[in-house]
Amino acid sequence: MSEIHEECGVFGIYDPEGNPASTTYYGLVSLQHRGQEGCGIAVNRDRDIYFHKNIGLVNEVFNEEELAKLSGRMAIGHVRYSTAGGSLRENVQPLVLRYIKGQLAISHNGNITNAGEIRKWLERNGAIFQTTADTEIIAYLIARERVTSGSIEKAVKNAMMKLKGAFSLLVMSPNKLVVARDPWGYRPLSIGKRDNAIIFASETCAFDAIDAEFVRDVEPGEIIKIEDGEMISDKELCGTQKGQLCIFEHIYFARPDSTIANEVVHECRKRAGAFLAKQSPVEADIVIGVPDSGLSAAQGYSEHSGIPIDTGFIKNKYIARTFIKPTQSEREIAVKMKLNVLKSAVEGKRVIMVDDSIVRGTTSGKIVKLLRDAGAKEVHVRISAPPFTWPCFFGTDIPNRDQLIANTHTVEETAKIIDADSLDYLSIENLHKIAPNSSCTFCDACFTGNYGVEVSHLLD
Repeated sequence: MSEIHEECGVFGIYDPEGNPASTTYYGLVSLQHRGQEGCGIAVNRDRDIYFHKNIGLVNEVFNEEELAKLSGRMAIGHVRYSTAGGSLRENVQPLVLRYIKGQLAISHNGNITNAGEIRKWLERNGAIFQTTADTEIIAYLIARERVTSGSIEKAVKNAMMKLKGAFSLLVMSPNKLVVARDPWGYRPLSIGKRDNAIIFASETCAFDAIDAEFVRDVEPGEIIKIEDGEMISDKELCGTQKGQLCIFEHIYFARPDSTIANEVVHECRKRAGAFLAKQSPVEADIVIGVPDSGLSAAQGYSEHSGIPIDTGFIKNKYIARTFIKPTQSEREIAVKMKLNVLKSAVEGKRVIMVDDSIVRGTTSGKIVKLLRDAGAKEVHVRISAPPFTWPCFFGTDIPNRDQLIANTHTVEETAKIIDADSLDYLSIENLHKIAPNSSCTFCDACFTGNYGVEVSHLLD
């Protein structure tokens, strides 16, 4: 299915009294929606780093026996969806390496826009890479800086100043856990606390799962050191760049029960639906949402328009991702495996179908066909985001412009292609109103082409 995917999710914990690996396991399960191709956990035990990682879901890669081997006082974890390099085990994180100063483990969420340039420079200076992931480039930079720096946190800081793009980092050394977020703040990263444990996660829903309290977000550019239970923050790089949190976190990536940048994701999606109802009203009998992120937006559309909401689709909860199939018939079966229409809800009715995005249009067309095959009289599609017109270089696998249907077809043409009676997208103006209480500004480059860093070399 032609869906958008986020690169990954990270989780880290310092817990001198508990079981960090077990806690990390449950944290990663809560973040599974951010990546379903591979996962891993690394722990620090008596200054040595032990890890286990593999291709697969969290509950497939880990069992009680594996977790029992990962005792320690701090841990970092990672769930991955690959946008480059493929589903190779060596690309699964955390990345663990050994160098002159000892061991180092790193988990990374995001994409480095100058990775190619840095990689070539490192290779010319003798570096040998074992993965195709940006994370290894970051690890090399940190290791090189650590040789001449007085501490691991200083090495992380020096490496950060060479990087452009998105990076929320968890770095574990023999003595410390260091957490850092890029100065633009493209990807979310939050701080939690449970008793004497200090916890970090891509989303606050991970804190809820382990009975931890959300404290605050890591600020863009902030570096935090955890040593012997003490948390020390370095904010020298904060405010050096304009904030650029990915707005698609609120539209699609994050779980609706997460709080990101002072906004509950569910409420943002409801506002998007309400704005859609205001800007694109249509006479209809029911409103339905495409699971999962379309459900909150559909609720907002229904509440604002007064048109009743119903359950139009039943999602197979046991299919994490639907991979592209080689034949048309298999692709159609794949869609039906993931989504099944509740015929009694849509038969003979004028339906407003709310979804989060249209990329190439292939998936949307298949879903509209499911509704028509179930007897829907009319299908009006409303998208809770603006049209994708530009690729993303910060950790989201939005494809090249020539593959984006909004670049090659008008809204009316797209409606015909997906066989919808009408189609409309959330306007850019309304997009920036869905998070009025946000503590930051947003990146909307995939809709506008206004990137926060230089990316012309990537657009060629």
